Amino acid sequence: MKVAIVHYWLVGMRGGEKVIEALCRMYPEADLFTHVYVPEAVSDEIRRHKVTTSFINGLPRASRFYQKYLPLMPLALEQLDLRGYDLIISSESGPAKGIIPPPGCMHICYCHSPMRYIWNMFHEYRNRSGVFTRFIMPFLAHYVRNWDSVSADRVDHFIANSETVAQRLHRYYRRASTVINPPVDVDAFEVLPPEQVEDYCLMAGELVGYKRPDLAVEAFNRSGRRLVVIGGGEMLAALRRIAKPNVTVMGPQPFAELRHHYSRCRALIFPGEEDFGMVPIEAMASGRPVIAFRRGGATETVVDGLTGLFFDEQSVEAIIDAEERARAIMWRPAEIANHARKFSSSVFEEKMRAHIDQLLKPMAGTFTLVPSAQRERPVLLTTA
Repeated sequence: MKVAIVHYWLVGMRGGEKVIEALCRMYPEADLFTHVYVPEAVSDEIRRHKVTTSFINGLPRASRFYQKYLPLMPLALEQLDLRGYDLIISSESGPAKGIIPPPGCMHICYCHSPMRYIWNMFHEYRNRSGVFTRFIMPFLAHYVRNWDSVSADRVDHFIANSETVAQRLHRYYRRASTVINPPVDVDAFEVLPPEQVEDYCLMAGELVGYKRPDLAVEAFNRSGRRLVVIGGGEMLAALRRIAKPNVTVMGPQPFAELRHHYSRCRALIFPGEEDFGMVPIEAMASGRPVIAFRRGGATETVVDGLTGLFFDEQSVEAIIDAEERARAIMWRPAEIANHARKFSSSVFEEKMRAHIDQLLKPMAGTFTLVPSAQRERPVLLTTA
């Protein structure tokens, strides 16, 4: 069985690429298709696969400014030749699902979110843009939005990474979906005894507007308590300018440094609204509680009072109050870490295998499915 995996761009190892890495383990002979590919920025598991790029990859400075080519991506996707493949799995957050599937092929879309910048966060992205982009964005977004809606009909089955995203899929595409949470390598983190935990909070992740790192920095500026911020992004320089001495904005850091702070911080601050949010899972896998905004994916992963607590508005005052409340709770690190195991890579792969096998059963006249109990990886044997 020939399998193709389509991802929007392979330029780093964030949440979407962790899903691709897991799919590569599940389908070791699969071919990858993407708009832009930077081999040195992805894992060995991904590099082992054949990667085909769209014409976007050859455009000037595409490896850095790939998002600027968004208006060309629908056209680029439709040029990818996927004839001969029996199963296509697209990974959608940027344009990926809009390929033209060949007859007789099953197309399954694992959706991290319908494109935020044209749907649920369009006005936020536009308001943060420059004058020219603010002027032209409504016209380009209208065109991409119409294509995005039409291209949803090219998908046979949707899988959403959270209930939050499942609701968006119904809202914008009128499509039902199955929820399977993305994989988190929970075994990569350590739980330390209480005496090794230090008196500071951590914020980690990409420093972009919708994640609201500015609120976290301002809250700790005001409270005077210690905050460590790890991550890169468009707001890094601005956050460094406004941070007071008790707030350390470290910028991008290697995994070992991030792991160190996950296990030693008193709590993770999570002020944004995410589709799912792997950072809270990683903090909980380290036995640390999460102080999160009560919206989006965090509401599906954080258990209020057991693995963290919520605040109800995105404001400096709400974060200060939540951080104070968190200090009064005797957290149980082992229980927090055990909860995080529900989102492990092995759980993701097991659920994905079972669901895809079930979807492929109508094709049983062409392929024989090997039961999961008889294999470590999914294998499809042709009967032809």
